Amino acid sequence: MRSVLILGAAFAITSPALAQSNISPTNKHAWGENIGWTNWRDGNGGTQGAVIGIRFASGFIWSENVGWINLGDGTPVNGTNYSNANGADSGVNVLPSGFLSGFAWGENIGWVNFGTQPSIGANGARVDGGRLAGFAWSENAGWINLDSAVSGKFVGLNCAADFNNDGVVNGADLATLLANWLAPGGLPDLNGDGVVNGADLAQLLANWGVCP
Repeated sequence: MRSVLILGAAFAITSPALAQSNISPTNKHAWGENIGWTNWRDGNGGTQGAVIGIRFASGFIWSENVGWINLGDGTPVNGTNYSNANGADSGVNVLPSGFLSGFAWGENIGWVNFGTQPSIGANGARVDGGRLAGFAWSENAGWINLDSAVSGKFVGLNCAADFNNDGVVNGADLATLLANWLAPGGLPDLNGDGVVNGADLAQLLANWGVCP
């Protein structure tokens, strides 16, 4: 798919630092038109499931039909986002708008492109009010639908206001929301209305404390 991403094998065997997945335990499935259901949470008992962060993702998605899909190792070279200039620094980024960009690596299907927004517009892969939405694309496996309206299944975030995924909604998360005040979406846009504002602040405060 991209000739510059030639270090796929190295990327595929790189294990992310262990971190508990922040994907919902009940809403954790996305549908691939040619690969069936994918599970975003349960890798290695949840310790290596997908983690969707403020700026980038990490961890693994599991497919019964095609195996593991690696979202990134959680350590972008610049500390902020994956460059996707080579396989060693490849992964899925979360843009300030909430749209996703970059590439995941499937051990049996190759690269999966999450940066679909420029080509398909509003249905591009994105964070949308505490859940994922839109489509990612694989040259070898086709479209992956992050929120299948037909089945009612989608990839949701567990305790969405816990932006740093430390298991509690507290001052650190409040600081993140305020730092993104009036931003056009992204994780702090908790209600998915396209702007980080007072409604999101109210939702964060309503979920203050230890995550369920």
